[in-house]
Amino acid sequence: MPPPSDIVKVAIEWPGTNAQLLEIDQKRPLASIIKEVCDGWSLPNPEFYTLRYADGPQLYITEQTRSDIKNGTILQLAVSPSRAARQLLDRIQSSPTEPRLEAMKELAKLSADVTFATEFINMEGVAVLTRLVEAGAKLLSHYSETLAFTLTAFLELMDHGIVSWDLVSVTFIKQIAGHVSQPLVDVSILQRSLAILESVVLNSQALYHKVAQEVTVGQLTAHLQVSNQEIQTYSIALINALFLKAPEDQRQAMANAFAQKHLRSIILNHVIRGNCPIKTEMAHQLYVFQVLTFNLLEERMMTKMDPNDQAQRDVIFELRRIAFDADSDPGAVSGTERRRAIYTKDYKMLGFTNHVNPALDFTQTPPGMLALDNMLYLAKAHQDTYVRIVLENSSREDKHECPFGRGAIELTKALCEILQVGELPNEGRSDYHPMFFTHDRAFEELFAVCIQLLNKTWKEMRATAEDFNKVMQVVREQITRALPSKPNSLDQLKSKLRGLGYAEILRLRQAERLHQDDFQSAAIVELREKIQPEILELIKQQRLNRLCEGGRFRKVGNRRRQERFWYCRLALNHKVLHYGDLDDRPDGEVTFEALQDKIPVADIKAIVTGKDCPHMREKSALKQNKELLELAFSILYDPDETLNFIAPNKYEYCIWLDGLCALLGKEMGSELTKSDLDTLLSMEMKLRLLDLENVHIPEAPPPVPKEPTSYDFVYHYG
Repeated sequence: MPPPSDIVKVAIEWPGTNAQLLEIDQKRPLASIIKEVCDGWSLPNPEFYTLRYADGPQLYITEQTRSDIKNGTILQLAVSPSRAARQLLDRIQSSPTEPRLEAMKELAKLSADVTFATEFINMEGVAVLTRLVEAGAKLLSHYSETLAFTLTAFLELMDHGIVSWDLVSVTFIKQIAGHVSQPLVDVSILQRSLAILESVVLNSQALYHKVAQEVTVGQLTAHLQVSNQEIQTYSIALINALFLKAPEDQRQAMANAFAQKHLRSIILNHVIRGNCPIKTEMAHQLYVFQVLTFNLLEERMMTKMDPNDQAQRDVIFELRRIAFDADSDPGAVSGTERRRAIYTKDYKMLGFTNHVNPALDFTQTPPGMLALDNMLYLAKAHQDTYVRIVLENSSREDKHECPFGRGAIELTKALCEILQVGELPNEGRSDYHPMFFTHDRAFEELFAVCIQLLNKTWKEMRATAEDFNKVMQVVREQITRALPSKPNSLDQLKSKLRGLGYAEILRLRQAERLHQDDFQSAAIVELREKIQPEILELIKQQRLNRLCEGGRFRKVGNRRRQERFWYCRLALNHKVLHYGDLDDRPDGEVTFEALQDKIPVADIKAIVTGKDCPHMREKSALKQNKELLELAFSILYDPDETLNFIAPNKYEYCIWLDGLCALLGKEMGSELTKSDLDTLLSMEMKLRLLDLENVHIPEAPPPVPKEPTSYDFVYHYG
């Protein structure tokens, strides 16, 4: 008799009959189990059938995936993948219009299963679909629904990575691009066409130029002005793909084309300031666009100044002229030595480190020539501000002047580091900043705001030349504290920075230091140790309650906008984890009844994270994605199975990791637990010591007094 762990109790359905309740021995061949099921319904030719899940995406069960079957699962007896693929292929090629539509619907559904997809592709099914699409008006022009399902099936099949996108024909691309250029095309067709073109661009360098030729910036910007955020998201995703995969020598020209079509202002007015809340995927695409735009600065950031280049030296001359003698002619100063002495003095007042040859200040990369570009932009676009900063510092005592040139160079370098100029977009991030979409020269405008901040902070700190690095640290902290609030405009950023003056930074630092170092006397430490277990128990209960509420987790795929989700909840008695796939992506709570699979907590052997997770080891593309690695964790449970998670964000990652550790009786060691413990412990300590405000607590307890010589003072009751 097989051990209980090898037996799975399931229900198997077949149309028009009562379900069979069956105990499956996982050690038996799958073919023999299918034969037994077919015999139960007197169905001939059991080799024509297979099993698949009745709920969710209805995936086929194979010898490799049969271990995923859980007790209580509802299965279906279905036509085998190869037979289903052949039948659908025949119906698609020879059926009249209406049956073809039904066949396409079924194909779009089944193509999500890799087993079916492999069979269908091996029968040249992708080629059949591409020919139908290429035929265009001849076959499908009046049947947009059929075309929509055809494109869906094509996307699903290609998403498995079984065949290369390089096999797509130029005629197919032209037909798909035609759907994008048509003003009144069906929304579902437009959505799928944009997704196909994006995948072509990202996966085939050979076909990139063909897509770039067929799809114009004007067409894509027109789709950004509709009210449908899904279409907007697919459109900006295609723009980003074209931008990302463009040859380096063509990216600036593409950016210029975007500027001519007012792409930035269209995104600002129709997406960011539109009527619909920004969804997660749109936020990610806006972040990608922001990163790619700033990355155009990388070339200048990594370009050293050539001290012998007269055109570059003329920029420095222009900075001097605007600051000190805007109305004079530099050639009017007679005598080479005198002119050199005046220039040297002026360059010192401008704050350059090298007074004789300031060009040498721009040979460090980063920030390279980008710093000089920022200085020239400030001098021309904000001339009054530039002149005021330079003259104000030149009139101070030598030891208290803020070196404009050195400050501008270091500030540019700091901004490049904060905004990660030159780094590729991260798949897991969505932290775009609306204010960067309000100006065509956003980086230069940010520099103009921050150079004034530097000058203001310098004065507040009463700094000298020796304090330069300290001032830059404060300025960097001011900027990094202001950016997370995501100001909607540069004016709002200025307002935020005004509230983060040097005195406020000191106050915040002191508060954070007190938060860490407060109450260090022996008596207080003892009280803290007594309270800490209570606080940890409170945090533990909160984590377990959150697991009982459940959470959604994304299944990692190649197309972000066609995400699939699954849900996991802890039973109220904390003994079982329930989980299952989601089709409709609900935002609310999912009931236990809707989750077909479960794992007894007693069967959990370990929790692993990051690179130790099976789904991170298996997906080579994900190994390079630090963000996803930081959000990945897996449950290892008996006999040798895993449940793999990708948390939606760092907060949920910490919640679930803590909760699972608490279930297993292990220490909750996440950053969130440490933060919550510090916060709650500090609050509880302050509440308990409220009456001791301004009372000095000694480091050591007072000495115990000597025993009295007699106890005659004790009162005796009569």
